[in-house]
Amino acid sequence: MRTNRSVSPLSRRNLLRALGGGGALGALAGCGVQAAYIGPEDRAASDRSARERRLTFANWPLYIDTDDEDESLRPTLAAFEERTGISVRYTEEINDNDEFFGKISPSLINGQETGRDLIVISDWMCARFVRLGWVQEMDRSRQPNVTKYLDPLLRDPHFDRGRKSTVPWQSGITGIAYNRKALGRELRSVSDLWADDLKGKVTLLSGLDEAFALLMQGEGVDITRWRADDFHNVCDRVEKLVDSRHIRRFTGNDYLKDLESGDVLACQAYSGDVIQLQADKPEIEFLIPEEGAELWSESLMIPNLARHKANAELLVDHYYDPEVAAELAAWVNYVCPVPAARDVLANSKDEETAALAEDPLIFPDDAMRSRLAIARDITPEERPELAKRWNGIVGL
Repeated sequence: MRTNRSVSPLSRRNLLRALGGGGALGALAGCGVQAAYIGPEDRAASDRSARERRLTFANWPLYIDTDDEDESLRPTLAAFEERTGISVRYTEEINDNDEFFGKISPSLINGQETGRDLIVISDWMCARFVRLGWVQEMDRSRQPNVTKYLDPLLRDPHFDRGRKSTVPWQSGITGIAYNRKALGRELRSVSDLWADDLKGKVTLLSGLDEAFALLMQGEGVDITRWRADDFHNVCDRVEKLVDSRHIRRFTGNDYLKDLESGDVLACQAYSGDVIQLQADKPEIEFLIPEEGAELWSESLMIPNLARHKANAELLVDHYYDPEVAAELAAWVNYVCPVPAARDVLANSKDEETAALAEDPLIFPDDAMRSRLAIARDITPEERPELAKRWNGIVGL
């Protein structure tokens, strides 16, 4: 396994942008227009998996292992193809949740196949697809690894109880990154961001779905059952911090640049990005605040009318084999949804690979896990009001 891959300034998670770019289609999904809903009886197509040993898998860039000598080769996919005889057409076409939604929603609304058997999108967007009935339930009889090895923390999200229609591809943590050396002290909580010596040196994430949960946790809110009043209380605080110029700006895919340059000393950040940055700047630390942090996922789904559903289910289960999950985790450096992969890495003869097993940002220890929570998703009824308030503050 290759573990010391070069750090890219355009990391996978950083490609996400704020909600609001989806236009009319985004509003349609956000509002849950009933005309767009597809009932269970209309979601499945005749499955060609037995006679067509192939599938199409759409994912984000920089989100899978590649060969040391040829980056067009993906060892974990090649192993699946060799073992099963199923060929995989792998595309890196998902650069933004709303953009991808806009690309495939016309087919789904009109009861047409999308040409994709397996897709990966962020869980807050998965929630829309599940509510609209645009994805199929997976057959767990074909997925013994998922049944056995899926992290208990990820088994029962609010939007897909029992994980019937979604399976996490990778997870991550939204917390705080800061330059301890330059700051000269340790941060412990979200409220530490508002200290006087950080005025003008703090950034927050611009996306509503990416930002709100950690800020609520800083106010002592249980994000698994937050209320609209909790959200508005957070917005009141953030507005004052913007007015006083304590918050330097809101960021999308460029917060690492500010942190590296020293223009920012502390910011909202994703765990996987910080692991990559620490390779070159070990003075950067990632904080799970005392109040807790948000655990999120990007998940695999099989869209309606997929023609190779059974093949796709086998590929999902392939990535829940601990050996395969370990190989993937060593490359992408996000929170692995297969805790059993930790022992695989720990037993590696390669010291750098074995060290990954001890990284709590890839395999959170019990103390860290106790402070992680999956936020209740924003409902279609709530989204217009909350997005308008947040985007007004951020300037979107």
